[in-house]
Amino acid sequence: MKALVLSGGSGTRLRPLTHTSPKQLVPVANKPVLYYVLEDIANSGITEVGIVVGESADEIQQAVGDGGKFGLDVTYLRQEAPLGLAHAVLIARDYLGDDDFVMYLGDNFILGGIAKLVEAFRADRPDAQILLTRVPDPKNFGVAEIGPGGRVVGLEEKPQHPKSDLAVVGVYFFTPVVHEAVRAVSPSWRGELEITHAIQWLIDRPCEVRSTTISGYWKDTGNVVDMLEVNRSVLDGIEPGVEGGIDAATELIGRVRIEAGAEVSGSRIVGPAVVGSGTVIVGSYVGPYTSIGENCRIEDSEIEFSIMLRDSRLSGTLRVQRSLIGRNVTVTPPSRVPAGNRLILGDHSRVEISS
Repeated sequence: MKALVLSGGSGTRLRPLTHTSPKQLVPVANKPVLYYVLEDIANSGITEVGIVVGESADEIQQAVGDGGKFGLDVTYLRQEAPLGLAHAVLIARDYLGDDDFVMYLGDNFILGGIAKLVEAFRADRPDAQILLTRVPDPKNFGVAEIGPGGRVVGLEEKPQHPKSDLAVVGVYFFTPVVHEAVRAVSPSWRGELEITHAIQWLIDRPCEVRSTTISGYWKDTGNVVDMLEVNRSVLDGIEPGVEGGIDAATELIGRVRIEAGAEVSGSRIVGPAVVGSGTVIVGSYVGPYTSIGENCRIEDSEIEFSIMLRDSRLSGTLRVQRSLIGRNVTVTPPSRVPAGNRLILGDHSRVEISS
C-alpha cells in the first residue's frame, strides 16, 4: 500500500503568509504541518509516499528531502496547476500502479492518526473508504449522505442545501478502481476534477464505498483560525522541559518547553507554550497556547494564543493575541506623532486597528 500526499495548493486563505512559504510548511508547535502528516503515514506502516507538488516544489523538497528522516521513501510528482484532487490522482497513475493507496491532504491534521484505519482498510478492502466528521456548517465542505451500515449513497461538494452534517475529511482510501473513476469525470464549475465526483461515479457504478465517522480532533489548517486551533491542540500534549537558559527572575508555569540555545530573562511564561532554539525573551510575558519559533526576539512585550515564526521580533508591544506572525517580521509601537496609522502592507493583508 502506498500514500499520496497533496502539497500543491496555493494556500489563498493563509495569504499573505503563503506568498512566501507553502501552507503545508507553516509550523504548529514549531513543526511544519506536513511533518505531522508524514509521521502519521510512517506510523501506519506505509513506507512509499508520492508527494504532489506545484509552484512551491523546491521548498517542499528542501524540507522533506528523500523522506529518510521519517522512515519513508518519497517520490515527487509535479502538478502544473491546482486542478483538483481527482486530477492529482490522475497524474499519479504511473507512480501508484495497481497498488491500494491512502490519499492524505498535506494541510490536514488528525489527532490520533490513521494507523487503525489503514489496518482496517487493508483487511476489508472496499473499493473506497472515506472519513467523515460532523460539522456545524457543512456548506463549506464535501458532504456525504449515508445509508445503512455506513455505506455512502451520495456526495455533494459544498452544497447549498446539505443532506447531512457529515463533512468529508481530507483522508481517502482507494483501490485501483479509482483510476477509472478519475478518468471518467469532467471538470466542475470551478474548473477542477473533484474527488467527490469520482467517488460518486464509484457509488453509481455501483462499487462499495464505505465511510468511517471520526469523533477525534480533525482540522483543515487552511486558515489562520484553524491553524491556531491545531497549535492549541498539539501544545496540550507537549512534554515540558528546559534545555535553554533561564535566569532567577523568570517564572515558568505549567507545561513549558524551552529549546536548546534559547535564553529567557526577567520574564513569565505560562504553558502550554514552546520557545524555539536561539530565541531571546527579555522582560516579557508569553501566555498559554503560544509557539515561538527559532531565533526570535521578544522584549518588553506580551503575546499569547499565537504562532510566531522564526527570525521575528516583538519590542515594546502591548498584548498580542490570536495572531499568526510570519518569518522575519518586526512589530514595534508607533512613533510618538499625532494620531494616525502608518501602514506598509503586502497584497491581501488584513489589519485590525483600535479606534
